[in-house]
Amino acid sequence: MLLTKNSPIQGKGLFTDSPIRLRTKLGEFSGERISVREARKRARGAKRIVIVELSATKAIDGSLRGGPFQYVNHSCDPNLFVRIAYGRVEFYAKRNISAGEELTCDYGDSHHEGKLSCGCASHNCKKFL
Repeated sequence: MLLTKNSPIQGKGLFTDSPIRLRTKLGEFSGERISVREARKRARGAKRIVIVELSATKAIDGSLRGGPFQYVNHSCDPNLFVRIAYGRVEFYAKRNISAGEELTCDYGDSHHEGKLSCGCASHNCKKFL
């Protein structure tokens, strides 16, 4: 079962209360489907951004009708990987995950352009997103 609670990385995070095996699909990011133009407009000045761009023209805003995966925080040493295909954003276990661990992924390229401090505190932390 997945749980949302306070995260040492940032704000709220998504945690598991049971072990998860390598390559297990955990679920999908959900929310309002919008244009990339609208997504970037919404992101300007927002304190919390929960948007995934699917393509050059389509995006999902997880802050509206979003599911638990809107709380997956960034880590430079993540335990999940994201697969974007066929208009879906799917989360899979990158390694075996222990009960109680926070679920994280590497956000990759973002609108932060290397200016937002990273709070993951992993051994390989890049310090900025």
